[in-house]
Amino acid sequence: MNAEVRKLSARLLPESDQLGAAMAERIRAEIPVYDAGDTVSHDELVASCVVNTRYILGNLAGDVTATETPTETGTVRAEQGVPYAVVLQAFRVGSRFIWEVLVERADPEDRDLLLLAAADIWAVSDQLAADVTDAYRRSMADRARRDGQMRAVLVGSLLDGDADATAYVGETAGMLDLGRASEYVVVSAESPAPGAEGLADVERVLRRTNVRSAWRLDHDHQEGVVALRLGFGVEHLVELLRGLARARVGVSDVVSRLDEVQEARRQARVACAAVSPGTVDVGRFGSDPLAVLLASSPDQARALVDAVLAPVLALPPDDRAVVIDTARAWLAAGGSTSTAARELHVHRNTVRYRVRRLEEVTGRDLARPVDAAELYVALECVRILGLA
Repeated sequence: MNAEVRKLSARLLPESDQLGAAMAERIRAEIPVYDAGDTVSHDELVASCVVNTRYILGNLAGDVTATETPTETGTVRAEQGVPYAVVLQAFRVGSRFIWEVLVERADPEDRDLLLLAAADIWAVSDQLAADVTDAYRRSMADRARRDGQMRAVLVGSLLDGDADATAYVGETAGMLDLGRASEYVVVSAESPAPGAEGLADVERVLRRTNVRSAWRLDHDHQEGVVALRLGFGVEHLVELLRGLARARVGVSDVVSRLDEVQEARRQARVACAAVSPGTVDVGRFGSDPLAVLLASSPDQARALVDAVLAPVLALPPDDRAVVIDTARAWLAAGGSTSTAARELHVHRNTVRYRVRRLEEVTGRDLARPVDAAELYVALECVRILGLA
C-alpha cells in the first residue's frame, strides 16, 4: 500500500462512526431488506457498518488493532436468516462507498496515486467479502445441521429453483453437507398419509452407507437430493429405497451438477406418478419411456382412455375387471390365447370369448397392430391414472 493511501486512511479512521452511519444509509437506500428494518434493525446495521468501516480503513492505514471483525457480521446475518446474496450485496455497496469517500477526501494532487493503488484497496474489500462468506457458510452449516427446518428450506430452494440458492449453489451444497459429488439424483416419494414420510428415516439409513443426502417433507411428498459415490450408484440406491418405501417412489436420471436438480425433481415426480397408484414400488425415470410419457401428460392420458376404453369403464365393476385383466394378459402374452389362459387360469375358449367381447365393445380389431397398440397404451393410462 502506498504512503498516500495509508495517510488518507489514517486521517479518516477517527471518523469511522460517522462514515459507518452514512454507509448504512447508502445500504438502506439500495437494498430493500435492510430498509425495512424487520430482520436487521437500523441500529444493528449502523453498528456493523461502523465495524466494517473501521476494519477496512484500519487495514489500509496499517492499523489492525480492531477487536471486532466483519466476519462476526456474516455469522449474525446467517443466524438472522438474511439470504447470502443480500449479505454479499450489502458488503459490495459498503466497499464502493468507502472507495468513493477515499476519492472524494484525497488531496487533488494525490488522486492519481490513489487510482494507481485501486487494486490494493479493492483487494482488502475482496478479502473482507471472502472472510464474511466463510463465516456465513460455517454458521449456516452449523444451523442447518441442528435445525431440520432450515435444512428443509435449503433443500426446497434447490429443488424449486430459488434464485439465491441456484446463484450460490456451491454454498448451499456446503450448508447441506452434500460434498463435491460428481453425480446426483433426486428422489420423490409419495406420502402414505398427509405429511408422512414415504421413505422412513431415509437420510440416516443412507448416511450409514456413507451416502450423503438432504430431504424435505411437505403435505404429499418427501423429496431429497442424493449425492452418489463411487461404489454406490443409482442401482444400489433404488434397491435400498425399495426396502424403505411405504408408497410410490420416483428416481430421476443422474445429473452431474446441483444446478440441474430442478429438472431432476420434475423427472422424479413423473417417475413416481408412473408407478401404479396404491402400490409400493420404486420407478426410475427412463426405465419405462411410455409410462413416463403418459404420466407427464395426465390430461392427454385421460383423453386417450375416454377415446378407446370409455365403453369398458362404463361396464359394471366385476365385468370391467374381467375384461381389463384379460386384455392385459392377452397383450402380455403377445396375442397367445393359450398363454393368456394359463396366466388367468381359465380355458382358452374363455379368453377368445372375452377378447371378442372387448373388440365389440371398443370397436377395435386386435388383429390389427395399430388397434392393439392403442389398446395397450390406453390400458397403461388406466393403470397410471388409477381408473380401474
